[in-house]
Amino acid sequence: MTSTLRASDGNHGPGSLPRVMPVRQQSQIIQEVTGDRLDKVLPVAMREAGLDMWIVLCQEDDLDPVFTSLIPMDTWCPILQMLVFFDRGPERGVERINLSGTNTRGLYDWPYRGQVEVDQWRLLREIVAERDPQRIGINVGAVQWAAGGLTHNLYLQLCEQLPSPYCERLVSAERLVTRWLATLSDRELLLFEHVVRLSKAIIAECYSHRVIVPGVTTIDDLVWHYWQRCADLGLDVSFRPHFGIIRSQADQEIHGTEDGVIRPGDLLHCDVGLRYLRLNSDHQQAAYVLRPGETAAPEGLDALMRACTRLQDVFMGEFARGLTGNELLSRILARARREGIPQPKVYSHSLGLYLHEPGPLIGLPWEQEHCAGRGDVPLECNYAFTMELSVGGPVAEWGGQVVRLGQEEDVCYTESGCRVIHGRQTAIRLI
Repeated sequence: MTSTLRASDGNHGPGSLPRVMPVRQQSQIIQEVTGDRLDKVLPVAMREAGLDMWIVLCQEDDLDPVFTSLIPMDTWCPILQMLVFFDRGPERGVERINLSGTNTRGLYDWPYRGQVEVDQWRLLREIVAERDPQRIGINVGAVQWAAGGLTHNLYLQLCEQLPSPYCERLVSAERLVTRWLATLSDRELLLFEHVVRLSKAIIAECYSHRVIVPGVTTIDDLVWHYWQRCADLGLDVSFRPHFGIIRSQADQEIHGTEDGVIRPGDLLHCDVGLRYLRLNSDHQQAAYVLRPGETAAPEGLDALMRACTRLQDVFMGEFARGLTGNELLSRILARARREGIPQPKVYSHSLGLYLHEPGPLIGLPWEQEHCAGRGDVPLECNYAFTMELSVGGPVAEWGGQVVRLGQEEDVCYTESGCRVIHGRQTAIRLI
């Protein structure tokens, strides 16, 4: 037997996973994508932030989160890392300098290839003095964790090594880092479709009789299957996989509230994601385990799924460039309530090179009005998000029990508007 698949889901069936590229090919693609981003995204980020220089410092076993997005995959980062960016203006572009033993494979000028820290600091002083920057960005963000990777130790060393006039010109590069990490290139958005397709295919496999034997398989079995499947494919998970059971009160009284065995009549819910080609996926999908004689999920559950789909439509329809996450949250919820969507909640975060940052935060499960800081980030084109949301309402077939159904799909916002990256679940998967 196989699980019943819905065409609207945009998924491959179980057993037909998309191809995972070999590591060598992944490295080449990442090299090309990183070069393209440095050419096109970085100058915009620096100029919007009003910085003429950006210095990224970190150490071998404690790499700055943003540093890893600036270098090739196929390299080794020994001892002290120094990247220097200097904006020479729109015509000449941003100068990129690597002062370390790390081979950046043509992405940066490489005037020093050693690993002697005293020589690195001397060259950094010379480069700064020659270019005389007025505003020097460093990674000491106060809101976005991804912008705060400069350690206290290296900050003190930098202040000690730079001539005093330049120490006074050090400012937070948080706005630059936010723009750099949140913006995906057109090629990355295309690659994201491949990543999402693969992620959903693994979910489809988990929600099938290839993996689930009702009455035997447990929720923990699904967690470890998803994780192991990713590991076998050479992929990292974005976070610890989660699978849960939503069960009628009547069945809970029979099996207990702590029972983790998957049984007929259960609604399964997952929250899973993987990391591939430096891009993170993040999905929540639902599946129903048919009872003997059933051919569909209870209508009350199907109605909640339809409400989720409508809330997704509202979510995507309210995106407009320049709106903050808090403004988007207010607009989405106001419209959802006007349309009578039952108990809508939105808790969407940016997605891409990182799982939860650094673009506009659109609500939290416990905060549906205003998220200070991260919710104040404005929306720009080529930002990606998880369309994470839920609705709640009574299920007549379960004695009027109130059920909250959550869904999560990966979307992107471009000049053409907000769209799903690769399909979406609009009907409950049947097992």
